Amino acid sequence: MSTAAGALDASFTGWEDLDPRRAARLARLGIRGVDDLLFHLPLRYEDWSRILPLGRARPGQSALVAGVVELAEVVGGRRRRLLCRISDGTGRLTLQFFHFYPNQRKRLQAGVRLLCYGEVRSGPLGLQMTHPQWRVFAPGRPISGEKELTPVYPSTEGLDQASLRRLTRRALEEAMAGRAGVELLPRRLREELGLPKLIEALRLLHAPPSTASATDLIARRHPAVRRLILEELLAHRLSLLRLRDHRQLAKSAPKLQGTGALLEAWLARLPFRLTSAQRRVMREVAKDMGQARPMLRLVQGDVGCGKTVIAALAALTTVEAGWQVAFMAPTELLAEQHYRTFQRWLAPLGVETAWLTGRLAASSRREHIKRLANGEIRVVMGTHALFQDQVVFHRLGLAIVDEQHRFGVHQRLALKNKSGVEEIQPHQLIMTATPIPRTLAMTAYADLDVSVIDELPPGRKPIITVAISDARRGQVIERIRHACAEGRQAYWVCTRVEESEACQAEAAEATAQRLRESLPELRVGLVHGRMKGVEKEAVMAGFEAGELQLLVATTVIEVGVDVPNASLMIIENAERFGLAQLHQLRGRIGRGATASSCVLMYHGPLSQTAQARLAILRYTQDGFRIAQRDLELRGPGELLGTRQTGELHYRIADLRRDTDLLPDVRRWAAILLRGCPDQVDALITRWVGEGERYARV
Repeated sequence: MSTAAGALDASFTGWEDLDPRRAARLARLGIRGVDDLLFHLPLRYEDWSRILPLGRARPGQSALVAGVVELAEVVGGRRRRLLCRISDGTGRLTLQFFHFYPNQRKRLQAGVRLLCYGEVRSGPLGLQMTHPQWRVFAPGRPISGEKELTPVYPSTEGLDQASLRRLTRRALEEAMAGRAGVELLPRRLREELGLPKLIEALRLLHAPPSTASATDLIARRHPAVRRLILEELLAHRLSLLRLRDHRQLAKSAPKLQGTGALLEAWLARLPFRLTSAQRRVMREVAKDMGQARPMLRLVQGDVGCGKTVIAALAALTTVEAGWQVAFMAPTELLAEQHYRTFQRWLAPLGVETAWLTGRLAASSRREHIKRLANGEIRVVMGTHALFQDQVVFHRLGLAIVDEQHRFGVHQRLALKNKSGVEEIQPHQLIMTATPIPRTLAMTAYADLDVSVIDELPPGRKPIITVAISDARRGQVIERIRHACAEGRQAYWVCTRVEESEACQAEAAEATAQRLRESLPELRVGLVHGRMKGVEKEAVMAGFEAGELQLLVATTVIEVGVDVPNASLMIIENAERFGLAQLHQLRGRIGRGATASSCVLMYHGPLSQTAQARLAILRYTQDGFRIAQRDLELRGPGELLGTRQTGELHYRIADLRRDTDLLPDVRRWAAILLRGCPDQVDALITRWVGEGERYARV
């Protein structure tokens, strides 16, 4: 947290007992300085304060006991062990050591008084403890417990708890002397929220009095740990806000304002009217694009709410102002889907559109790159191929990023330096069809303005969702036969047994073959991630045109596929998918006038979590309610995508548990930015460190 990997912080200077070997072990835990030790919090606590009479000990208890050694001997058998029986007048207990040293055997003589801590278990000799912690008390000295709870820290090989406790005590002494653990929260903030000073919080967490509630400390409910949680959340928000300021002030952006002629012409050709939510979001986007600072806006909404329409409106505004648009999608299939949609919408208006992916033929690729550089191509769709150095724009004014959670931060920001005009940065419009709970969005995307399309187009019929055991597979196949006989189409989504695309492809191919045999009268298509781009495009085009009645697919169809006549979806092994992904997949149907059905086919028995996932999908289609439940079940890292997890790495805070602190975090972050720049820098360094620079590329 405090220094580069492998280096020790200068604050360890003078710690003579901290040899290079021990320092390396500390570094494995992320501890490179005194502050790191202070914020390396205990996992749990042991209560060495109350001695339990042996006569009251029960199996399953972790307890502190005391007694006099009655007998100590080494016994043979399958494994040699040292047995030591102690008594306190109320009962007896046997200590058992499988790993012991000769000196230990000598110290555990009859008549020695011991204090032991461990888990009480039943054994062949009665109650016993295996490898307890123990201390010898000298004759005449009263046996008593500690005045404080004993911390147990996350550790690593070669670094025992005694060493960590000793080092942490010294770090606390440094903090008490004012050489570490500097207070960074203003007194007014602490007083308003009832938070202790930093040194008081750290002292209580590392050496809590025996009267403190270990349960509250571990559950992160104690005021001392809540103070650190707020500080960490505050540091992360400040980091994102600083990042936003850096990106917006580093360069100016083009003012994208046109006559509106292209927009009016396109809107007149649409077969539907915009919803009020779409019009509101477009006003927010247009206002941002008309300013000279880069737009950084996230547009989120439920499946089918019309985000692509917003992207098209923003693209036409950009083109009319004389600039180019780059539309970035995470997969070739989605990039191609967007290309076909935009080609259908924009070509009649004379706006040239192209797409650029890694599998494009070399000659076509060279031609596209050439025409992008001279400004002939006004709108380009692509995957990560758009990041490459050889892709140069003539005047890039807008970068649209779809399904942004699938990109790493560096990828998402790579287009910001590709405007083609010195000192100009393109506007960024970021879209996601994965609804994100408001509290999570405002925390994870504090560097972005957030617009929400909270209204679906009129006429959408609800999707009937059922969960069925795979033992009823035959009935499901008959349901497909019946639906297709009535002129409708269906999806069959295959399981993700393994992460590898090869395994997914094999599963999809085998399923497609079985369905062709069971439904010989139907035309069955297959699409998966291992197919060549042209093959996937041909299959999808055939399905969209109605030439194929049943499409067997992996999750490559999760987003971007729009076939109104498809009204039935079967998701095989649905228990293997996350809630957000199941909701996205289900969103491929329900796009036409016919009532649609989704069958969640599972392989039992189901875990409690799987039952909860399938149940909420049966009862609601509200993506935001589903996302909130997904957050509760899986956590923020999973909901935002694995590539986002690094951006949400908290040491102490938990966005599910600590939601109530977020309003105070947002308010005080704004106050600190305005009035306490030095404290802002120090907070970011303490909790985020080098990670704060991740997007300054």
